[in-house]
Amino acid sequence: MAEIQIPHYQNTDGYTVIEIPVKKFKCIGANPPHDHPHIYLDMGKNDSIVCPYCSTLYKYNSQLEKDQTIPPNCLVGN
Repeated sequence: MAEIQIPHYQNTDGYTVIEIPVKKFKCIGANPPHDHPHIYLDMGKNDSIVCPYCSTLYKYNSQLEKDQTIPPNCLVGN
């Protein structure tokens, strides 16, 4: 059975909006040790969602590659 990878995103720099290439993901807030509780978010039929912990607005962008974000470097482990 194939393992499904859920990408994790961080917002250490405090961006208001982060564009991402997926609709299901985990937000960790800032990088540890200043992270908030890690929360899975699912945009469903929408193209955006706000994290209830850090208030980051995540917007779906189908033009991005799986390891890209706008602004850059918000993918954890990237």
